[in-house]
Amino acid sequence: MSDQAEETAAEGPPIVRMGDPVLRRIATEVADPTAPEIRGLIADMTVSLAEAGGIGLAAPQIGVGLRVILFKVPDARATGDPDDGPCPLTALVNPSFKPADDEMVLGWEGCLSIPGLRGEVPRHQRIKVTGTTPEGSVFEAVLAGTRARVVQHEVDHLDGVLYLDRMTDLARLGFAEEIMEAEAARKWLGADAETGEQDG
Repeated sequence: MSDQAEETAAEGPPIVRMGDPVLRRIATEVADPTAPEIRGLIADMTVSLAEAGGIGLAAPQIGVGLRVILFKVPDARATGDPDDGPCPLTALVNPSFKPADDEMVLGWEGCLSIPGLRGEVPRHQRIKVTGTTPEGSVFEAVLAGTRARVVQHEVDHLDGVLYLDRMTDLARLGFAEEIMEAEAARKWLGADAETGEQDG
């Protein structure tokens, strides 16, 4: 069966949009990351993320208040940092992070729950991430660049925080097409924004 036929055959749960109360609640910790219902949730999230064309998704974005995230980094969004780079789709249960240093960087973000808009958001450049895989293994890593940004974005969703809450200058918020045109004209546009893929 072709990829297109498979995508048509399986529809993921819809992604909820800003205004839905679930996006403002703190998600519940998962007692058993290896439970069949968590595997089912991750499968649903995987389909929804693929349909939306994003690079990250948190369980509350499909209406489930549990601490589960997905993230990936395609080639076009990777940076030259040794702790960044392309990353396959990764699922983490009960993820958390701490800054690895004091460096903060501004970067453009979109959100599948706030379609059409992009904003410039300050994030930690490098973070130490811990969590559990769906197989029950401990996940520990230092992430930087796009990897660090998407994980911070998704963990925020688990805490009821949207990227708009992190912005320091709302003049740097706008519709994606207009921002991409303006940034391209000023040669500020990086390869990441050209992909059209959004953070979760």
